[in-house]
Amino acid sequence: MKDSRYTKLADLLINYSTCLQRGEHILIEAFDMPREMVVELVKAASDAGGYPHVAIRDAQIMRALHDNAEDSQYETWSEYDLERMKRMDAYLGMRGSHNVSEHSGLDAERQQAWGRIYGNPVHMKQRLNETRWCVLRWPTPGMAQLAGMNTEAFEDFYFDVCTLDYSVMAEAADELVEVMNATNQVHIQGPGDTDLTFSIQDIPAIPCCGKLNIPDGEVFTAPVKDSVNGVIHYNTPSIYRGHSFENIRLEFKDGKIISSTADQGGEFLEGIFNTDDGSRFVGEFAIGFNPYIKEAMKDILFDEKIAGSLHFTPGNSYDDACNTNKSEVHWDLVLIQRPEYGGGTISFDGEVIRKDGMFVKDELLGLNPENLIGQASCC
Repeated sequence: MKDSRYTKLADLLINYSTCLQRGEHILIEAFDMPREMVVELVKAASDAGGYPHVAIRDAQIMRALHDNAEDSQYETWSEYDLERMKRMDAYLGMRGSHNVSEHSGLDAERQQAWGRIYGNPVHMKQRLNETRWCVLRWPTPGMAQLAGMNTEAFEDFYFDVCTLDYSVMAEAADELVEVMNATNQVHIQGPGDTDLTFSIQDIPAIPCCGKLNIPDGEVFTAPVKDSVNGVIHYNTPSIYRGHSFENIRLEFKDGKIISSTADQGGEFLEGIFNTDDGSRFVGEFAIGFNPYIKEAMKDILFDEKIAGSLHFTPGNSYDDACNTNKSEVHWDLVLIQRPEYGGGTISFDGEVIRKDGMFVKDELLGLNPENLIGQASCC
């Protein structure tokens, strides 16, 4: 039986998120996805007058391909996928996952080679900069387990979050964009020994309200590359390159990570931050405000949007908010500042704009949960 929520989500993704127009080509890349949802996306794209193309991916098959892959295999794979991406006007990445740790145990050097040879040209350069794109996760029992919810409750939560009226959020986020674009110095204080300063002067702030990710709810920019000093102690778990991390603490001097520790996964940190010249510098600073997402679930497309959170990202900066840092690494690490997580403040040029996860500056109050939930009802 067809789930009407699939149709509703497909309509949002095709007509709002990727804004597909008549005669345009869209690549739908589906990882571990139910056939019924892919069919609804194809129908929605066709109804919009577009030309859908589909790539079906399976995580276990991808794992097998990586196990013994050599650079020459990645090079050929990259060449033909890059040519396809060049022909697309839009891209939709639907990412289910039966096992979030499927890539655990893969050789770190091979994972770095994959990012350099395939990920960088196909996605970081071509897809991110030359297509309209949107990426989202798909609800699975594994995700429900990570969220501490039963499967049915998690699916209800997922569709409520993913199909809210993002146009209302976008209007409120424009106020934060304006404030950030006028800011030079940022000061973050929070749990543990978090005390971090940096500049965002002259680097654009970019709103994310349903166009690039679903679920969404953030405004991002990047720190001036050599301006970061101090300590940040992340209080949410993370999965990266198939490994789990808890309580990561990073210390910066003149933009560069000079010390890194973690309660779990600490033995892998130096390898990640030694990937290349840019992996010890930060490529993104973002403020999250999705009112429906409250707790971490080890899925970054959700976790980076948590209400009252921020993420501070070692590695590559995006071209539309570029601080010149380039890297194969782009690791979104999240700090929640709501009271139950230890609180904290974000200050712009000496003025506190958010305290304990709640915006306190008058023009930003519309981004607080009670205002977004009150207005951004499901469409």
